[in-house]
Amino acid sequence: MDRPTANCISITPTGASLAADVSGVDLSQPMDAASFKLIEDGWHEHLILRFRGQHLDDPRFLDFARKFGELDKAPIHAGQLVEDPFPEITVMSNIKVDGKSIGNLGHYEAEWHTDMSYNERTPIGSLLYAIEVPPEGGNTGFSNMYEAYDTLPAALKRRIAALQCRHDSSRNSAGELRKGFKEISDPREAPGAVHPLIRTHPVTRRNALYLGRRRNAYIIGLPLADSEDLLHELWAHASHERFAWYQVWKVGDLVMWDNRCAMHRRDAFDPASRRLMHRTQIKGDKPYFDSATVAA
Repeated sequence: MDRPTANCISITPTGASLAADVSGVDLSQPMDAASFKLIEDGWHEHLILRFRGQHLDDPRFLDFARKFGELDKAPIHAGQLVEDPFPEITVMSNIKVDGKSIGNLGHYEAEWHTDMSYNERTPIGSLLYAIEVPPEGGNTGFSNMYEAYDTLPAALKRRIAALQCRHDSSRNSAGELRKGFKEISDPREAPGAVHPLIRTHPVTRRNALYLGRRRNAYIIGLPLADSEDLLHELWAHASHERFAWYQVWKVGDLVMWDNRCAMHRRDAFDPASRRLMHRTQIKGDKPYFDSATVAA
């Protein structure tokens, strides 16, 4: 494909609560400013963008991702090379070589979550590129947290406007206890960053529910029972399927999501199947809520 230009790129919504397909672009090729602006605006509008049929090596994958900002370094895993030529790429895989895992997460289900919400500064978004996919399973769900917030009852919006939540850093998205952390039985004792329950997007100025992960979350200042009840209510609402869209992976798919206003999860799959994805994420800043975005 020739160098992509804005007038040959099309963005087609999926018809679900979020996500759109981008066609007419080969991400392995240089991109002009107008084309990138079209894609970036589409990302802000649709929260999730999918590019099908891509052929990307790691340098070109990173070149495209860096257009959106500085990239985070990937977390180290047990099977990782000491000298990693691409430290911004996380390998997501269940594949083992010589008995050692080459990547993270394995074949397990990952529950609804927001990436890295347990940190003070959280990523803007992530890009995930499919290299090998299982014949079935391993689908990724995304959920629109703008709509989840917009459809809350007015009284509940007012109730949570000034509330903050601590996001537990002791477990990963598959629910596994991270190395060096101890088991937590009381969410009030969990480690992790504190963020507002409502997050204002710095570009769109829209508000989204910002829940992170359910396990061991705690709303600051509330009795534990009240925190648990409120979080159960918010999660029951936010995880409703009407806000969701599912990506059924094909080799060559690249999907990028906005971590500030979308949650995601993953279906489990047969451990005898192979799944290999490369992921990178864009550095962000501290989540905030701007009360001026709410009508008096």
